[in-house]
Amino acid sequence: MAKIAYILLCHKDPEGIIAQAQRFSAAGDFIAIHFDARSPHEHYQRIVQALGKNPSVVLTPKRLKCAWGAWSLVSATLLAVRAAVEAFPRATHFYMLSGDCMPIKTAEFAYRYLDGIEADYIESVDFFASDWIKTGIKDDRLIYRHFFNERTQKRLFYTALNLQRRLGLTRKVPADLQMQIGSQWWCLRRRTIETVLDFIDARPDVMRFFKTTWIPDETFFQTLVRHLIPEHEIKSRTLTFLLFTDYGMPVTFYNDHYDLLLSQDYLFARKISPDAAQLKERLGKLYATKNLPFSISNEGRRLFDFLTDRGRIGRRFAPRFWETESSLGHQRTLMMVTCKKWHVAKRLVDRVRKTTSLPALDYLFNEAATDLPDLGGIQSTMEKRTRHCRALVRMLFDYWKTDQMVFCIDPANVDLMQDFFNDKAKVKLLEIECDFTDDYLIGHAKRVGLASDHTPRETIDRLLPTIRYDVSFESDRIRDAGFANFYRIRQSALPDDNAAQLAEFLNIPLDKARVISGTEYLYLD
Repeated sequence: MAKIAYILLCHKDPEGIIAQAQRFSAAGDFIAIHFDARSPHEHYQRIVQALGKNPSVVLTPKRLKCAWGAWSLVSATLLAVRAAVEAFPRATHFYMLSGDCMPIKTAEFAYRYLDGIEADYIESVDFFASDWIKTGIKDDRLIYRHFFNERTQKRLFYTALNLQRRLGLTRKVPADLQMQIGSQWWCLRRRTIETVLDFIDARPDVMRFFKTTWIPDETFFQTLVRHLIPEHEIKSRTLTFLLFTDYGMPVTFYNDHYDLLLSQDYLFARKISPDAAQLKERLGKLYATKNLPFSISNEGRRLFDFLTDRGRIGRRFAPRFWETESSLGHQRTLMMVTCKKWHVAKRLVDRVRKTTSLPALDYLFNEAATDLPDLGGIQSTMEKRTRHCRALVRMLFDYWKTDQMVFCIDPANVDLMQDFFNDKAKVKLLEIECDFTDDYLIGHAKRVGLASDHTPRETIDRLLPTIRYDVSFESDRIRDAGFANFYRIRQSALPDDNAAQLAEFLNIPLDKARVISGTEYLYLD
Protein backbone atom coordinates (compact mmCIF):
# COMPACT_ATOMS: atom_id res chain seq x y z
CA MET A 1 0.00 0.00 0.00
CA ALA A 2 1.17 3.53 -0.77
CA LYS A 3 2.97 5.47 1.95
CA ILE A 4 3.19 9.18 1.26
CA ALA A 5 5.92 11.59 2.32
CA TYR A 6 4.52 15.09 2.01
CA ILE A 7 6.98 17.82 1.04
CA LEU A 8 5.67 20.98 2.67
CA LEU A 9 6.98 24.45 1.83
CA CYS A 10 5.52 27.05 4.18
CA HIS A 11 6.13 30.48 5.62
CA LYS A 12 3.19 31.22 7.95
CA ASP A 13 0.41 29.74 10.11
CA PRO A 14 2.49 27.51 12.44
CA GLU A 15 -0.65 26.16 14.11
CA GLY A 16 -2.01 25.05 10.75
CA ILE A 17 1.30 23.40 9.86
CA ILE A 18 1.37 21.55 13.16
CA ALA A 19 -2.21 20.35 12.64
CA GLN A 20 -1.41 19.25 9.08
CA ALA A 21 1.65 17.27 10.20
CA GLN A 22 -0.22 15.60 13.05
CA ARG A 23 -3.03 14.71 10.69
CA PHE A 24 -0.70 13.02 8.20
CA SER A 25 1.36 11.21 10.83
CA ALA A 26 -1.81 9.93 12.56
CA ALA A 27 -2.84 8.34 9.26
CA GLY A 28 0.57 6.66 8.93
CA ASP A 29 2.13 9.10 6.46
CA PHE A 30 5.21 11.29 6.72
CA ILE A 31 5.99 14.96 6.27
CA ALA A 32 9.16 16.94 5.53
CA ILE A 33 8.87 20.66 6.33
CA HIS A 34 10.82 23.64 5.08
CA PHE A 35 9.82 26.76 6.99
CA ASP A 36 10.92 29.98 5.30
CA ALA A 37 13.84 31.73 6.98
CA ARG A 38 12.11 35.08 6.41
CA SER A 39 9.36 34.07 8.82
CA PRO A 40 9.51 34.89 12.55
CA HIS A 41 11.89 32.67 14.50
CA GLU A 42 9.32 32.18 17.26
CA HIS A 43 6.95 30.62 14.73
CA TYR A 44 9.63 28.13 13.72
CA GLN A 45 10.37 27.32 17.36
CA ARG A 46 6.68 26.63 17.93
CA ILE A 47 6.80 24.05 15.11
CA VAL A 48 10.00 22.49 16.47
CA GLN A 49 8.54 22.17 19.96
CA ALA A 50 5.32 20.58 18.71
CA LEU A 51 6.79 18.25 16.08
CA GLY A 52 10.47 17.81 16.90
CA LYS A 53 9.95 14.43 18.60
CA ASN A 54 7.45 13.07 16.07
CA PRO A 55 9.23 10.25 14.17
CA SER A 56 7.00 10.85 11.12
CA VAL A 57 8.11 14.48 10.79
CA VAL A 58 11.43 15.88 9.64
CA LEU A 59 12.46 19.53 9.44
CA THR A 60 15.06 20.58 6.90
CA PRO A 61 18.51 21.05 8.49
CA LYS A 62 18.77 24.43 6.78
CA ARG A 63 16.19 27.18 6.27
CA LEU A 64 16.36 29.38 3.17
CA LYS A 65 14.89 32.79 2.45
CA CYS A 66 12.51 32.00 -0.38
CA ALA A 67 11.17 34.37 -3.01
CA TRP A 68 8.50 33.87 -5.64
CA GLY A 69 9.96 33.05 -9.05
CA ALA A 70 13.46 32.45 -7.69
CA TRP A 71 15.73 29.40 -7.48
CA SER A 72 15.34 29.47 -3.69
CA LEU A 73 11.96 27.73 -4.01
CA VAL A 74 13.51 24.79 -5.87
CA SER A 75 16.47 24.74 -3.50
CA ALA A 76 14.15 24.59 -0.50
CA THR A 77 12.18 21.80 -2.15
CA LEU A 78 15.36 19.79 -2.73
CA LEU A 79 16.35 20.26 0.92
CA ALA A 80 13.00 18.85 2.03
CA VAL A 81 13.08 16.04 -0.54
CA ARG A 82 16.57 14.90 0.50
CA ALA A 83 15.56 15.02 4.16
CA ALA A 84 12.44 12.93 3.44
CA VAL A 85 14.31 10.35 1.34
CA GLU A 86 16.82 9.81 4.16
CA ALA A 87 14.33 9.91 7.04
CA PHE A 88 11.50 7.85 5.56
CA PRO A 89 12.75 4.73 3.76
CA ARG A 90 9.22 3.28 3.75
CA ALA A 91 7.76 6.21 1.75
CA THR A 92 6.60 5.10 -1.69
CA HIS A 93 5.45 8.52 -2.97
CA PHE A 94 6.55 12.11 -2.41
CA TYR A 95 3.80 14.72 -2.66
CA MET A 96 4.59 18.44 -2.97
CA LEU A 97 2.33 20.75 -0.92
CA SER A 98 2.17 24.30 0.33
CA GLY A 99 0.88 25.53 3.66
CA ASP A 100 -2.33 26.62 1.93
CA CYS A 101 -3.20 23.08 0.75
CA MET A 102 -5.77 20.81 2.39
CA PRO A 103 -6.88 17.25 1.61
CA ILE A 104 -10.17 16.88 -0.26
CA LYS A 105 -10.15 13.08 -0.12
CA THR A 106 -9.55 10.55 2.63
CA ALA A 107 -6.19 8.85 3.16
CA GLU A 108 -7.84 5.57 2.08
CA PHE A 109 -8.91 7.14 -1.19
CA ALA A 110 -5.43 8.59 -1.77
CA TYR A 111 -3.73 5.23 -1.23
CA ARG A 112 -6.10 3.44 -3.62
CA TYR A 113 -5.63 6.19 -6.18
CA LEU A 114 -1.82 5.98 -6.11
CA ASP A 115 -1.77 2.17 -5.98
CA GLY A 116 -4.13 1.96 -8.93
CA ILE A 117 -1.61 3.20 -11.52
CA GLU A 118 2.17 2.92 -11.48
CA ALA A 119 2.91 6.46 -12.53
CA ASP A 120 4.24 9.88 -11.60
CA TYR A 121 1.77 12.77 -11.48
CA ILE A 122 3.42 15.95 -12.70
CA GLU A 123 2.07 18.46 -15.19
CA SER A 124 4.72 18.80 -17.90
CA VAL A 125 4.11 20.21 -21.38
CA ASP A 126 6.52 21.48 -24.00
CA PHE A 127 7.88 24.85 -22.89
CA PHE A 128 8.22 26.35 -26.36
CA ALA A 129 5.32 24.73 -28.25
CA SER A 130 2.57 25.02 -25.61
CA ASP A 131 0.61 28.10 -24.56
CA TRP A 132 0.97 27.30 -20.84
CA ILE A 133 2.47 30.75 -20.18
CA LYS A 134 -0.37 33.26 -20.62
CA THR A 135 1.35 36.54 -19.68
CA GLY A 136 4.85 37.91 -19.17
CA ILE A 137 8.15 36.81 -20.66
CA LYS A 138 8.50 33.31 -22.09
CA ASP A 139 11.72 32.31 -23.90
CA ASP A 140 13.54 35.03 -21.97
CA ARG A 141 13.00 32.99 -18.81
CA LEU A 142 15.59 30.53 -20.13
CA ILE A 143 17.90 32.12 -22.67
CA TYR A 144 18.99 34.96 -20.36
CA ARG A 145 20.42 34.79 -16.86
CA HIS A 146 18.31 36.17 -14.02
CA PHE A 147 20.11 37.33 -10.89
CA PHE A 148 17.40 39.66 -9.56
CA ASN A 149 13.80 39.11 -8.51
CA GLU A 150 11.18 40.72 -10.74
CA ARG A 151 8.77 41.25 -7.85
CA THR A 152 11.12 42.78 -5.28
CA GLN A 153 13.85 44.19 -7.58
CA LYS A 154 11.84 45.12 -10.64
CA ARG A 155 14.17 47.87 -11.87
CA LEU A 156 17.30 45.72 -11.54
CA PHE A 157 15.52 42.72 -13.07
CA TYR A 158 14.54 44.54 -16.26
CA THR A 159 17.78 46.53 -16.48
CA ALA A 160 19.78 43.29 -16.42
CA LEU A 161 17.41 41.64 -18.90
CA ASN A 162 17.47 44.55 -21.36
CA LEU A 163 21.25 44.81 -21.12
CA GLN A 164 21.63 41.13 -22.03
CA ARG A 165 19.23 41.62 -24.93
CA ARG A 166 21.21 44.58 -26.31
CA LEU A 167 24.53 42.77 -25.96
CA GLY A 168 23.15 39.51 -27.37
CA LEU A 169 24.15 37.56 -24.25
CA THR A 170 21.86 34.62 -24.90
CA ARG A 171 22.61 31.08 -23.80
CA LYS A 172 21.46 27.66 -24.90
CA VAL A 173 19.38 25.14 -23.01
CA PRO A 174 21.47 22.06 -22.09
CA ALA A 175 21.55 20.11 -25.33
CA ASP A 176 20.09 16.85 -24.01
CA LEU A 177 17.11 18.47 -22.27
CA GLN A 178 13.72 19.15 -23.82
CA MET A 179 12.34 21.95 -21.68
CA GLN A 180 8.98 21.34 -20.05
CA ILE A 181 6.69 23.54 -17.96
CA GLY A 182 3.79 22.92 -15.61
CA SER A 183 2.38 23.22 -12.11
CA GLN A 184 4.85 22.94 -9.23
CA TRP A 185 2.46 20.70 -7.26
CA TRP A 186 3.50 17.16 -8.14
CA CYS A 187 3.40 13.63 -6.73
CA LEU A 188 6.39 11.43 -7.66
CA ARG A 189 7.29 7.84 -6.89
CA ARG A 190 10.33 7.08 -4.74
CA ARG A 191 12.23 5.60 -7.67
CA THR A 192 11.66 8.79 -9.65
CA ILE A 193 12.80 11.05 -6.80
CA GLU A 194 15.99 9.01 -6.31
CA THR A 195 16.68 9.08 -10.06
CA VAL A 196 16.28 12.87 -10.14
CA LEU A 197 18.61 13.32 -7.15
CA ASP A 198 21.26 11.10 -8.74
CA PHE A 199 20.98 13.05 -11.99
CA ILE A 200 21.45 16.48 -10.43
CA ASP A 201 24.40 15.22 -8.39
CA ALA A 202 26.03 14.10 -11.66
CA ARG A 203 25.10 17.17 -13.71
CA PRO A 204 26.36 20.44 -12.19
CA ASP A 205 25.91 22.08 -15.61
CA VAL A 206 22.16 21.51 -15.42
CA MET A 207 22.05 22.92 -11.90
CA ARG A 208 23.97 26.02 -12.99
CA PHE A 209 21.51 26.55 -15.83
CA PHE A 210 18.37 26.31 -13.71
CA LYS A 211 19.77 28.46 -10.89
CA THR A 212 19.59 31.54 -13.14
CA THR A 213 16.33 30.79 -14.95
CA TRP A 214 13.18 32.71 -14.02
CA ILE A 215 10.43 30.82 -12.16
CA PRO A 216 12.35 27.49 -12.17
CA ASP A 217 9.79 25.80 -9.90
CA GLU A 218 7.60 25.55 -13.03
CA THR A 219 10.35 23.96 -15.17
CA PHE A 220 12.96 22.13 -13.04
CA PHE A 221 11.21 18.95 -11.90
CA GLN A 222 8.90 19.06 -14.92
CA THR A 223 11.87 18.88 -17.32
CA LEU A 224 13.97 16.37 -15.39
CA VAL A 225 11.16 13.91 -14.76
CA ARG A 226 10.22 13.94 -18.45
CA HIS A 227 13.93 13.51 -19.32
CA LEU A 228 14.51 10.57 -16.98
CA ILE A 229 11.22 8.65 -16.81
CA PRO A 230 9.49 6.81 -19.69
CA GLU A 231 6.56 8.80 -21.06
CA HIS A 232 4.02 6.03 -20.40
CA GLU A 233 4.82 6.25 -16.68
CA ILE A 234 3.99 9.97 -16.48
CA LYS A 235 0.52 11.43 -16.00
CA SER A 236 0.80 15.04 -17.10
CA ARG A 237 -1.49 16.46 -14.46
CA THR A 238 -1.42 17.65 -10.88
CA LEU A 239 -3.35 15.91 -8.12
CA THR A 240 -3.87 19.26 -6.40
CA PHE A 241 -6.99 21.15 -7.45
CA LEU A 242 -6.26 24.82 -8.06
CA LEU A 243 -7.85 27.61 -10.05
CA PHE A 244 -6.49 30.91 -11.28
CA THR A 245 -8.19 34.25 -11.81
CA ASP A 246 -7.99 36.20 -15.06
CA TYR A 247 -5.00 37.99 -13.57
CA GLY A 248 -3.00 34.82 -12.92
CA MET A 249 -3.61 34.79 -9.17
CA PRO A 250 -4.64 31.57 -7.39
CA VAL A 251 -8.30 31.42 -6.41
CA THR A 252 -9.00 31.12 -2.69
CA PHE A 253 -11.58 28.66 -1.37
CA TYR A 254 -13.98 29.43 1.47
CA ASN A 255 -16.44 27.65 3.74
CA ASP A 256 -19.15 27.23 1.11
CA HIS A 257 -16.85 25.36 -1.29
CA TYR A 258 -16.73 22.09 0.68
CA ASP A 259 -19.07 20.07 -1.54
CA LEU A 260 -17.54 21.50 -4.71
CA LEU A 261 -14.03 20.48 -3.60
CA LEU A 262 -14.96 16.94 -2.60
CA SER A 263 -16.51 16.22 -6.00
CA GLN A 264 -13.29 16.98 -7.91
CA ASP A 265 -10.93 14.32 -9.26
CA TYR A 266 -8.07 15.49 -7.07
CA LEU A 267 -6.55 14.58 -3.71
CA PHE A 268 -5.78 18.07 -2.39
CA ALA A 269 -6.92 21.64 -3.02
CA ARG A 270 -5.04 24.93 -3.03
CA LYS A 271 -5.50 27.41 -1.69
CA ILE A 272 -7.72 27.42 1.38
CA SER A 273 -8.42 30.79 2.96
CA PRO A 274 -6.87 31.17 6.43
CA ASP A 275 -10.23 32.67 7.46
CA ALA A 276 -12.22 29.62 6.32
CA ALA A 277 -12.16 28.02 9.76
CA GLN A 278 -15.18 25.79 9.13
CA LEU A 279 -13.81 24.52 5.83
CA LYS A 280 -10.39 23.79 7.33
CA GLU A 281 -11.96 21.93 10.22
CA ARG A 282 -14.14 19.79 7.96
CA LEU A 283 -11.29 19.01 5.55
CA GLY A 284 -8.98 18.29 8.47
CA LYS A 285 -11.34 15.63 9.80
CA LEU A 286 -11.91 14.26 6.30
CA TYR A 287 -8.43 12.79 5.80
CA ALA A 288 -8.78 10.20 8.58
CA THR A 289 -12.37 9.25 7.77
CA LYS A 290 -12.98 5.59 6.92
CA ASN A 291 -15.21 4.06 4.23
CA LEU A 292 -16.39 7.38 2.83
CA PRO A 293 -17.62 7.17 -0.78
CA PHE A 294 -16.96 10.04 -3.21
CA SER A 295 -19.08 11.02 -6.18
CA ILE A 296 -16.69 12.55 -8.70
CA SER A 297 -18.38 14.96 -11.11
CA ASN A 298 -15.27 17.10 -11.80
CA GLU A 299 -17.04 20.20 -13.11
CA GLY A 300 -15.14 22.32 -10.61
CA ARG A 301 -13.51 24.79 -12.96
CA ARG A 302 -16.67 25.71 -14.83
CA LEU A 303 -18.87 25.44 -11.76
CA PHE A 304 -16.60 27.69 -9.72
CA ASP A 305 -16.59 30.34 -12.45
CA PHE A 306 -20.36 30.13 -12.68
CA LEU A 307 -21.02 30.36 -8.95
CA THR A 308 -18.55 33.15 -8.23
CA ASP A 309 -18.55 35.35 -11.31
CA ARG A 310 -22.25 36.26 -11.16
CA GLY A 311 -22.74 39.89 -10.42
CA ARG A 312 -19.14 41.07 -10.30
CA ILE A 313 -19.19 44.70 -11.23
CA GLY A 314 -16.81 46.43 -13.63
CA ARG A 315 -14.31 43.59 -13.92
CA ARG A 316 -13.96 43.25 -17.67
CA PHE A 317 -15.54 46.00 -19.67
CA ALA A 318 -14.80 49.25 -17.87
CA PRO A 319 -14.23 52.07 -20.38
CA ARG A 320 -10.63 52.28 -21.58
CA PHE A 321 -8.94 55.66 -21.54
CA TRP A 322 -8.51 55.74 -25.31
CA GLU A 323 -12.21 55.06 -25.83
CA THR A 324 -13.88 57.38 -23.35
CA GLU A 325 -13.49 60.37 -25.63
CA SER A 326 -14.40 58.53 -28.82
CA SER A 327 -17.98 58.29 -30.08
CA LEU A 328 -20.00 56.21 -32.47
CA GLY A 329 -21.47 59.46 -33.74
CA HIS A 330 -24.37 61.71 -32.69
CA GLN A 331 -26.46 60.73 -35.69
CA ARG A 332 -26.16 56.98 -35.23
CA THR A 333 -28.47 54.50 -33.49
CA LEU A 334 -27.11 51.31 -31.94
CA MET A 335 -29.63 48.60 -31.04
CA MET A 336 -28.64 45.72 -28.74
CA VAL A 337 -30.71 42.55 -28.30
CA THR A 338 -30.14 40.52 -25.13
CA CYS A 339 -31.53 37.15 -24.10
CA LYS A 340 -30.33 34.35 -21.84
CA LYS A 341 -31.32 31.88 -24.55
CA TRP A 342 -28.84 32.84 -27.22
CA HIS A 343 -30.63 30.90 -29.95
CA VAL A 344 -33.79 32.98 -29.43
CA ALA A 345 -31.89 36.25 -29.80
CA LYS A 346 -30.17 34.91 -32.91
CA ARG A 347 -33.50 33.92 -34.47
CA LEU A 348 -34.97 37.33 -33.79
CA VAL A 349 -31.93 39.08 -35.28
CA ASP A 350 -32.11 36.79 -38.31
CA ARG A 351 -35.76 37.78 -38.81
CA VAL A 352 -34.71 41.44 -38.51
CA ARG A 353 -32.14 40.92 -41.27
CA LYS A 354 -34.68 39.28 -43.55
CA THR A 355 -37.57 41.65 -42.81
CA THR A 356 -35.75 44.99 -42.75
CA SER A 357 -32.71 46.55 -44.38
CA LEU A 358 -30.92 46.94 -41.04
CA PRO A 359 -27.42 45.41 -40.64
CA ALA A 360 -27.84 42.87 -37.84
CA LEU A 361 -25.14 40.75 -36.19
CA ASP A 362 -25.20 37.84 -33.79
CA TYR A 363 -23.10 37.82 -30.61
CA LEU A 364 -20.42 40.31 -31.59
CA PHE A 365 -18.64 40.28 -28.21
CA ASN A 366 -19.44 36.75 -27.10
CA GLU A 367 -18.79 34.42 -30.03
CA ALA A 368 -15.57 34.39 -32.03
CA ALA A 369 -17.40 32.69 -34.92
CA THR A 370 -19.73 35.68 -35.51
CA ASP A 371 -19.36 36.57 -39.19
CA LEU A 372 -17.59 39.91 -39.57
CA PRO A 373 -15.90 41.76 -42.43
CA ASP A 374 -12.14 42.26 -42.39
CA LEU A 375 -11.52 45.46 -40.43
CA GLY A 376 -7.74 45.35 -40.35
CA GLY A 377 -7.41 42.80 -37.55
CA ILE A 378 -9.41 44.50 -34.80
CA GLN A 379 -12.13 41.88 -35.31
CA SER A 380 -9.74 38.91 -35.25
CA THR A 381 -9.92 37.96 -31.56
CA MET A 382 -12.45 38.36 -28.77
CA GLU A 383 -9.82 40.16 -26.68
CA LYS A 384 -9.33 42.82 -29.38
CA ARG A 385 -13.07 43.22 -29.93
CA THR A 386 -13.80 43.87 -26.25
CA ARG A 387 -10.72 46.00 -25.69
CA HIS A 388 -11.65 48.30 -28.57
CA CYS A 389 -15.42 47.83 -28.45
CA ARG A 390 -16.52 51.30 -29.53
CA ALA A 391 -13.83 51.52 -32.22
CA LEU A 392 -14.99 48.17 -33.62
CA VAL A 393 -18.67 49.20 -33.73
CA ARG A 394 -17.78 52.56 -35.25
CA MET A 395 -15.83 50.78 -38.00
CA LEU A 396 -18.81 48.51 -38.67
CA PHE A 397 -21.06 51.54 -39.06
CA ASP A 398 -18.56 52.96 -41.55
CA TYR A 399 -18.13 49.64 -43.38
CA TRP A 400 -21.87 49.27 -44.02
CA LYS A 401 -22.34 53.02 -44.58
CA THR A 402 -25.29 53.04 -42.21
CA ASP A 403 -26.53 55.01 -39.22
CA GLN A 404 -28.44 52.08 -37.68
CA MET A 405 -27.18 48.67 -36.57
CA VAL A 406 -28.33 45.72 -34.43
CA PHE A 407 -26.29 43.11 -32.57
CA CYS A 408 -26.84 40.49 -29.85
CA ILE A 409 -25.22 40.81 -26.44
CA ASP A 410 -25.19 38.43 -23.47
CA PRO A 411 -27.29 39.66 -20.50
CA ALA A 412 -24.27 39.19 -18.22
CA ASN A 413 -22.42 41.97 -20.09
CA VAL A 414 -24.15 44.82 -18.27
CA ASP A 415 -20.89 46.75 -18.00
CA LEU A 416 -20.37 46.58 -21.75
CA MET A 417 -23.97 47.72 -22.28
CA GLN A 418 -23.30 50.64 -19.94
CA ASP A 419 -20.19 51.52 -21.91
CA PHE A 420 -22.26 51.88 -25.08
CA PHE A 421 -25.02 53.78 -23.28
CA ASN A 422 -22.39 56.28 -22.19
CA ASP A 423 -21.72 57.07 -25.84
CA LYS A 424 -23.04 60.17 -27.59
CA ALA A 425 -24.94 58.03 -30.09
CA LYS A 426 -28.52 56.93 -29.49
CA VAL A 427 -28.40 53.48 -27.90
CA LYS A 428 -31.33 51.11 -27.41
CA LEU A 429 -31.65 47.79 -25.62
CA LEU A 430 -34.23 45.04 -26.17
CA GLU A 431 -34.53 42.25 -23.62
CA ILE A 432 -36.22 39.01 -24.66
CA GLU A 433 -37.78 37.39 -21.60
CA CYS A 434 -38.13 33.60 -22.03
CA ASP A 435 -39.71 30.85 -19.96
CA PHE A 436 -37.31 28.38 -18.30
CA THR A 437 -38.30 24.85 -17.30
CA ASP A 438 -36.18 22.70 -14.99
CA ASP A 439 -35.42 20.38 -17.91
CA TYR A 440 -34.15 23.28 -19.97
CA LEU A 441 -31.94 24.55 -17.13
CA ILE A 442 -30.49 21.06 -16.59
CA GLY A 443 -29.80 20.80 -20.30
CA HIS A 444 -28.19 24.24 -20.23
CA ALA A 445 -25.94 23.17 -17.34
CA LYS A 446 -24.80 20.14 -19.34
CA ARG A 447 -24.24 22.14 -22.53
CA VAL A 448 -21.96 24.65 -20.84
CA GLY A 449 -20.10 22.04 -18.79
CA LEU A 450 -21.54 22.79 -15.36
CA ALA A 451 -22.91 19.26 -15.22
CA SER A 452 -22.77 16.01 -17.16
CA ASP A 453 -24.83 12.86 -17.55
CA HIS A 454 -22.89 11.46 -14.58
CA THR A 455 -23.43 14.40 -12.23
CA PRO A 456 -25.19 13.21 -9.05
CA ARG A 457 -28.79 14.29 -8.66
CA GLU A 458 -28.00 16.07 -5.40
CA THR A 459 -25.46 18.24 -7.25
CA ILE A 460 -28.09 19.02 -9.90
CA ASP A 461 -30.59 19.92 -7.20
CA ARG A 462 -28.07 22.32 -5.63
CA LEU A 463 -27.26 23.81 -9.00
CA LEU A 464 -30.79 24.43 -10.29
CA PRO A 465 -31.76 27.22 -7.88
CA THR A 466 -28.45 28.96 -8.58
CA ILE A 467 -28.97 28.84 -12.34
CA ARG A 468 -32.56 30.04 -12.03
CA TYR A 469 -31.46 32.84 -9.72
CA ASP A 470 -28.67 33.68 -12.14
CA VAL A 471 -31.17 34.19 -14.94
CA SER A 472 -33.34 36.51 -12.87
CA PHE A 473 -30.31 38.24 -11.37
CA GLU A 474 -28.98 39.24 -14.79
CA SER A 475 -32.38 40.56 -15.77
CA ASP A 476 -32.61 42.50 -12.50
CA ARG A 477 -29.18 44.02 -13.08
CA ILE A 478 -30.29 45.27 -16.49
CA ARG A 479 -33.41 46.85 -15.01
CA ASP A 480 -31.49 48.33 -12.09
CA ALA A 481 -29.05 49.96 -14.50
CA GLY A 482 -31.86 52.32 -15.52
CA PHE A 483 -30.98 52.32 -19.22
CA ALA A 484 -32.85 54.84 -21.35
CA ASN A 485 -34.55 53.45 -24.46
CA PHE A 486 -35.09 50.06 -22.83
CA TYR A 487 -37.65 47.66 -24.35
CA ARG A 488 -38.83 44.16 -23.48
CA ILE A 489 -40.71 41.41 -25.26
CA ARG A 490 -41.91 38.25 -23.51
CA GLN A 491 -42.48 34.69 -24.57
CA SER A 492 -45.71 34.75 -22.53
CA ALA A 493 -47.00 37.97 -24.15
CA LEU A 494 -49.30 38.26 -27.15
CA PRO A 495 -47.57 38.80 -30.53
CA ASP A 496 -49.31 42.15 -30.96
CA ASP A 497 -47.98 43.39 -27.62
CA ASN A 498 -44.47 42.29 -28.58
CA ALA A 499 -44.88 43.86 -32.03
CA ALA A 500 -45.52 47.27 -30.48
CA GLN A 501 -42.26 47.04 -28.53
CA LEU A 502 -40.34 45.82 -31.58
CA ALA A 503 -41.70 48.58 -33.81
CA GLU A 504 -40.53 51.24 -31.39
CA PHE A 505 -37.19 49.54 -30.73
CA LEU A 506 -36.33 49.03 -34.40
CA ASN A 507 -38.13 52.17 -35.63
CA ILE A 508 -40.00 50.14 -38.24
CA PRO A 509 -43.66 49.99 -39.31
CA LEU A 510 -45.97 47.97 -37.07
CA ASP A 511 -46.80 45.48 -39.83
CA LYS A 512 -43.14 44.51 -40.22
CA ALA A 513 -42.81 44.23 -36.45
CA ARG A 514 -45.81 41.83 -36.45
CA VAL A 515 -44.03 39.63 -39.00
CA ILE A 516 -41.04 39.37 -36.68
CA SER A 517 -42.99 38.89 -33.43
CA GLY A 518 -45.24 36.32 -35.06
CA THR A 519 -42.38 33.98 -35.98
CA GLU A 520 -43.70 30.57 -34.90
CA TYR A 521 -40.34 28.98 -34.07
CA LEU A 522 -38.89 32.00 -32.29
CA TYR A 523 -38.97 30.55 -28.76
CA LEU A 524 -38.56 26.85 -29.50
CA ASP A 525 -35.82 25.03 -27.56
